[in-house]
Amino acid sequence: MRVGITGHRGLNTDVERQVRAMLGEAVRGYDAAGLTAVSCIADGPDSWFAEAALKHGGQLEVVVPASEYRASLPEWHRPVYDELYACAADVHETGMTESTSEAHMAGSEALVGLVDELIAVWDGKPAWGYGGTADVVAYAERTGVPVRVLWPEGATR
Repeated sequence: MRVGITGHRGLNTDVERQVRAMLGEAVRGYDAAGLTAVSCIADGPDSWFAEAALKHGGQLEVVVPASEYRASLPEWHRPVYDELYACAADVHETGMTESTSEAHMAGSEALVGLVDELIAVWDGKPAWGYGGTADVVAYAERTGVPVRVLWPEGATR
């Protein structure tokens, strides 16, 4: 089973704790031997899901939206990004250079095209900018990829 991830970044500590638990529970529902997590490994749900999948015994494939993507991530997250990237069984690139909203959406579209299911850590609200979680969910739905939404009850971002 190939499972992708999309989700809100910048969640507060309490929501992060809840989301990490939900992702861990979701990952444990898959057969480890057959699980391939597909992620852009940004800070937040992307990397938490990748970590949970690897801990469970699954494989990781990474989608890189742009060659400048890593540099656009928060400096504190780059060691986590590098560690996860090094664990990747395969890496997919969009061929784009600048880490823009368009590149992020292109990366998400590539990710959706690689998976059997998409997990969305999503509050159900519209995206704050192009390529946000709501846009990725809408793209998955348009292309027939099942979406599993995870969001803690009563949580806000």
